[in-house]
Amino acid sequence: MARTWGDRAALYSDAMTLASVGDVRTVHEPQPGDGATPHPGPARRARFAPIASVSAGTALIGVHASLYGNWLIDDAAITFAYARSFAEGLGPVVQPGAPPVEGYSNPTWLLLLVLGRFTGLFDNGTLFGVPDYVLFPKALALLCCAGILTLSYVAARKVFSTLAWVVPLATGAVLAAIPSFVIWAFSGLENPLYALLLVGQAVLLFCAVLDNRLLTTKVALAAGGLAALAALTRPEGLIYAGTYPLVLLTQLRRATFPMSVRRCVESTVAFALPVGAYFGWRYATFGQWLSMPSVAKAQDLPTLEDMARPGELVSYLGALAVLFVMAVIAIALARAPWWRPGLLAVLAPLGLAVIAYAVLEPDWMEQYRFATPVWVLGTLAATLAAVEVLRSASVRARAWLTAGLVATLLPTGAVFAEASEEFQAQPNISACYVADRFGRVFNGYADILGLEKASLLIPDLGGSALTSRLELVDMAGLTHAEFAEMAREGDRRAQVEYVYTVAKPTFVHVREPWSSGTGIGWDPRLERDYYPIHFDIYQGEPHGDWVRKSAVPTPELLAELRDYADRSAAWVEQRAGVSPLRDCGPTLHRGETGLSEPFPGEERSPESPARPEAAAR
Repeated sequence: MARTWGDRAALYSDAMTLASVGDVRTVHEPQPGDGATPHPGPARRARFAPIASVSAGTALIGVHASLYGNWLIDDAAITFAYARSFAEGLGPVVQPGAPPVEGYSNPTWLLLLVLGRFTGLFDNGTLFGVPDYVLFPKALALLCCAGILTLSYVAARKVFSTLAWVVPLATGAVLAAIPSFVIWAFSGLENPLYALLLVGQAVLLFCAVLDNRLLTTKVALAAGGLAALAALTRPEGLIYAGTYPLVLLTQLRRATFPMSVRRCVESTVAFALPVGAYFGWRYATFGQWLSMPSVAKAQDLPTLEDMARPGELVSYLGALAVLFVMAVIAIALARAPWWRPGLLAVLAPLGLAVIAYAVLEPDWMEQYRFATPVWVLGTLAATLAAVEVLRSASVRARAWLTAGLVATLLPTGAVFAEASEEFQAQPNISACYVADRFGRVFNGYADILGLEKASLLIPDLGGSALTSRLELVDMAGLTHAEFAEMAREGDRRAQVEYVYTVAKPTFVHVREPWSSGTGIGWDPRLERDYYPIHFDIYQGEPHGDWVRKSAVPTPELLAELRDYADRSAAWVEQRAGVSPLRDCGPTLHRGETGLSEPFPGEERSPESPARPEAAAR
């Protein structure tokens, strides 16, 4: 007689005692005191295998991450600056004296950084000879990756008795091979925490379905709570409030309909309470419902054209690889294993992740930053399906499947290797470049002119917010309410007028694409009101550094400024292409002028950063 799903579930439940992640023991194994002689060897191996598997998978990811050195994306340093302000009791400001603006969109990640600063692990100095502003977020990322692989084992042990350890190792190997995942998981941004939360929700529902616990209050509340944390980690995380209802739909029966509705309401409440409380605080504090980055990026309703954007990910992975993975998942579903409902519980958030990627406004950063949920959820589903297909196939079928896997993944591997090498050579703008170029260099300009108070208009506000002592005006609008509103409306004329008639910054830095995107660099008032100090060595005039004429009392000081710029600004620009993965020095303090890579003939003192000679006058 064919077994029903319930019979199979009961069989597996009775056959395994899952006391811990590291201890998998069947009821057929001899137990102490039952008259049989225990054999500690298999039990010890059963405990060791998952630990070794998770460790090896995490190590593979870490090895790939090490290729990108100390690189951190500059946007991550914006959150670092807010973490410093919160820890110092200044509130939601990007720097001391700035107005309160929610220039971050990742409150949960921000909270971890604040806790790191309180404990002395972040923004405090060096740890094991590595700057803690590099080590701490990257260590958090590695821990999140280990958590993802551990969760993959939790799911695998529900359905595979002896092969569960394969899943975290395979998952780690696949994720380690994807440059997009590794680059953004270790960029200093919130991606690894976001991925961990979504995998946690998927595995929770996977196990709940197989254990017949989906309609319990505990699972409903946990699913809603994890969705809330995801929504407070990334704005588009709001979509994962729909994961639990979707999984309920896959299990919906007439007899369970009333209970399903109640549990759906409970999950929604668990999601809405923390998210609603945060949105209420946001409105009470800032007077608006969206964070400033969301305002500046002008997220709009998706179009039909947007829904084709997941095709970018297919192109990135390779069409053959995607077709192969889809075929494996389809075979696993078609064979109707007793745990098919669990696999559907993983595919539900994966579908939401693809939709979220499609509707988000395209990002300027390389390597598909918003695709992290697709990578982790897709890898989990594909790995579980692949193990199921391989274990139930004949030896000949396994050989063919393995050959097909190798044939389809070789082209993808070549593309991934090239993408990784290209990013190592030319990564997106780093926090350390910005800390040097727009923080320390402009501090030197202000010191030469003897300016106690001055302002600076720039488009990059991460590393500069950590090192600059000047009042920063963010033309990108991520931390500046007026610019954010003008950016959302696409009002270039308003941006130009605001700069030259309202803000009137002491220093201006213009470069493409911001010069053309805002029109600030091409307005005749730039040359009328400002002296050029330095032109970018790659983009040329008018792109570069400018100082307000009223701030320069003598031609001698202007010449001194230009001499210093020729040595410092030009040096930082030259080194950007030579050592793009470097750190920014042992600390990032406001008012520093010593560059992370001192120009020839000068030494950098970690205790007392070098200052331009004129600043000592």
